[in-house]
Amino acid sequence: MARYGMAIDTKRCVGCNACTLACKQANNVPDGVMWSRVLTDGGDMPDTPASDGGNLSMRYFPMGCQHCENPACVKVCPVGATYKDPETGVVRQDYDKCIGCRMCMSACPYTGVRSFNWDEPRYCLGHDVGDANALAHQKHVVEKCTFCYQRISKGEVPSCMDLCPARARFWGDLDDPNSEVAKKVASRQYTHLLEEKGTKPSVYYLV
Repeated sequence: MARYGMAIDTKRCVGCNACTLACKQANNVPDGVMWSRVLTDGGDMPDTPASDGGNLSMRYFPMGCQHCENPACVKVCPVGATYKDPETGVVRQDYDKCIGCRMCMSACPYTGVRSFNWDEPRYCLGHDVGDANALAHQKHVVEKCTFCYQRISKGEVPSCMDLCPARARFWGDLDDPNSEVAKKVASRQYTHLLEEKGTKPSVYYLV
């Protein structure tokens, strides 16, 4: 049994959104939906700098599902469609069980990491792209980042890792002290988003 997680180096991230595009392509994410976004700590709009007494600074926070150890979404799902995979610790979504109540979206403190397909998913291309074994998207279900489960189940890394030009992401089993991510977390200061919510995210932001 593993506890997969990711560390993101905020000193290396340049906010290029390559991770966003990699995720969208590999998972054939529908038009108008993003499972991964890049935010800043200066405001709600992209590339908004923070200001401290007139001095501007920019720090990027790639944002997706935090795959929490104590996920609020799992607790409120009435049908078990949102669940924590016992073998990997990844918070997953069973589209066939999902009844579209969106209680998981309400419970999740990380605004915008989940999306709801109001209509049949649409795509700018007339055919599927990305991984052949990526889950097919459905109407009237909630979906989100899966840590590219179709890849990690084969021992590969999530797609957002592959295209990061700054090599700002680190992946692996947090419970394995020899994994790259565990070494980074042990050697660097880090922060979690909304730590006060008690969700214990598996995404670490290195500062």
